[in-house]
Amino acid sequence: MSGVIVTCAVTGGSHTPTMNSDIPITVDEHIDQSVAAAEAGASVIHIHARDPHDGRPVSDPAVFREYCSGIKERSDAVISITTGGATGQTIEERLRVIKELRPELATCNLGTMNYGLFQMIPKYEGRWKYDWEEPFLASTKWEPFVNNFGDIEYMLTQLAEETGCRFEFEAYDISHLYTLAYFADQGLVKGPIFVQFVMGTFGGIGPDIENVVAMKTAADRLFGKDIEWSILGGGRHQFDLVTAGATMGGNVRVGLEDGLYLRKGKLAESNAEQVEKIVRILGELSREPATPEETRERLDLKGLDAVNF
Repeated sequence: MSGVIVTCAVTGGSHTPTMNSDIPITVDEHIDQSVAAAEAGASVIHIHARDPHDGRPVSDPAVFREYCSGIKERSDAVISITTGGATGQTIEERLRVIKELRPELATCNLGTMNYGLFQMIPKYEGRWKYDWEEPFLASTKWEPFVNNFGDIEYMLTQLAEETGCRFEFEAYDISHLYTLAYFADQGLVKGPIFVQFVMGTFGGIGPDIENVVAMKTAADRLFGKDIEWSILGGGRHQFDLVTAGATMGGNVRVGLEDGLYLRKGKLAESNAEQVEKIVRILGELSREPATPEETRERLDLKGLDAVNF
């Protein structure tokens, strides 16, 4: 098999600072943890942005630029920028950073959905570090995560043409694979197609091994061999699911965006710890992490010299 493309999602826009004090918040924390994750074996660093004072998710391109330029100075890892952002951000806010920074890789979420975070509130009730955290989580009970067909089409046409970036397609359910197949049939998606199976989000497909098999079976039927697929597992299911995906020949994603723990009862102290763990697991499966160079070749990326940061 080819090397495993290991993605590390270092901070995300879902977990809050109360949940794990080692979630990177400041610019330096974000850069340091990203570089350490790359040194541990991640060839792709997936980034969201946070207010450096209180850790709330933000969409400010200036903050993203600081992250990206700092990582680029110290690492040749592929930087993948979110277009999902966080609940409450408009699609215009979420895409502005792609227009300005023109990264090699960006996410493309394949459907509007419920994306529940409110169910985590009881665990942390009365212990919040910042006053924004509970209302932010509560808002997901009423506010959907919007990614309509028009927005997806715009990203695949005008945004891709303007920036030269390629996309990591986020599939939260089997239906999203059919949406991607529709756009591929229209000639708007060129191979190699890079798909992330997002397992365990409250509102998306459940974190069951049977569902991993179902997603892989559907992807094989729709796309054949013209696909690079990866898997991430939400919360406590993180390492079970990514290990299952790896045994099936897939790529993997870990990081504090997806899961806060290293193992049961032990909070991860860094993103690099999670990368080191999955690299150890891959080694036991006789698989090795792909290098950034291999990743760029397999995903047909434009290269670090063509970004705007």
